[in-house]
Amino acid sequence: MGINTLLAHSGNNPRDYFGFVNPPVVHASTVLYPDAASMAGRSQKYTYGTRGTPTMDALTLAVDALEGSAGTIAVPSGLAAVTVPLLAFLAAGDHLLIVDSVYHPTRHFADTMLKRLGVEVEYYEPRIGAGIASLIKPNTKVVFTESPGSNTYEVQDIPAIAKAAHEAGAIVMMDNTWATPLYFKPLDHGVDISIHAATKYPAGHSDVLLGLVSANETYWKQLYDGFCTLGCCSGPDDIYQVLRGLRTMGVRLEHHRKSALDIARWLEEQPGVAQVLHPALESHPDHALWKRDFCGSSGVFSVVLNGGGQKAQHAFLDALRIFGLGYSWGGYESLAVPVFLGDRTLAKSSYAGSLIRLQIGLEDVEDLKADIRRGLAAAAAAE
Repeated sequence: MGINTLLAHSGNNPRDYFGFVNPPVVHASTVLYPDAASMAGRSQKYTYGTRGTPTMDALTLAVDALEGSAGTIAVPSGLAAVTVPLLAFLAAGDHLLIVDSVYHPTRHFADTMLKRLGVEVEYYEPRIGAGIASLIKPNTKVVFTESPGSNTYEVQDIPAIAKAAHEAGAIVMMDNTWATPLYFKPLDHGVDISIHAATKYPAGHSDVLLGLVSANETYWKQLYDGFCTLGCCSGPDDIYQVLRGLRTMGVRLEHHRKSALDIARWLEEQPGVAQVLHPALESHPDHALWKRDFCGSSGVFSVVLNGGGQKAQHAFLDALRIFGLGYSWGGYESLAVPVFLGDRTLAKSSYAGSLIRLQIGLEDVEDLKADIRRGLAAAAAAE
């Protein structure tokens, strides 16, 4: 089936709910058993609210259809989608390799809680590819990837990294929030655990926090056991909101893709812009790799101003009228944030000026261009 057909029909069968096209929102903690024997053996599908409900199943089965995964868990945020699998698969004395262009809260979790729990954390250069084999140790348990990288959009050679990791017996995890399984399917490229902040494109309306983690057959049981042990489950109303958003994600994401690429190409020609960091642009250093592995691009990329420091960066942002100044992305509205790279240890490319990340929403492109012109004029005047 085509992707939009899959999005429209996966996850639940209306005939299971008297023909209603949407599944019921099940608010549940206690689940009753018919008798003592079934209670002792837990021999029924649903046993307690934290371990799954029909509402959760409707969403996770739909995601399994997209990911090609053996199972998916839903957790309360995108960050929880990172922390739960790391806690489920790592123990004291294990070595963890994380790409240096990772989402900052992932780095913070690794550098604080994981180190405190006795996990050895090491960062690697995003473009290392098969060379990651040289960093893998006997105690390397997990290789954590994110492609494209946060804010600077380096594309990783995921198949090469997965091959090297698997040869050493390590698990490969990937934060795939930028591309979604519509434009990149991690498990098809050797990844074992696919992570997604469903807060972004699946929810799509800037009003829900949710994370999704999908695993292949080999690691699904351990992921699910860790999820149940941590008790980190999502509320049914949030799950339903994401399922509803999933139905239209294909058409929304295509609009984001086209608008963002149009604006990115236009920005390359604008005075005051030194560089546009968008992997679908032919000028991007990893464009060939992106084109090999991805089948689309999303609505988030960064712009490098041509000179000027924080003063120019702030002037650009303060001049905007349509773009909101706010974190997150994937919603209907356009957003802009200043980019900070001071936490990195390896991925420290030299840029001509300050960076600004743009999330291109669903507004008309010409209105967004006019807003960006205001920002560029203000940045130029601030120098």
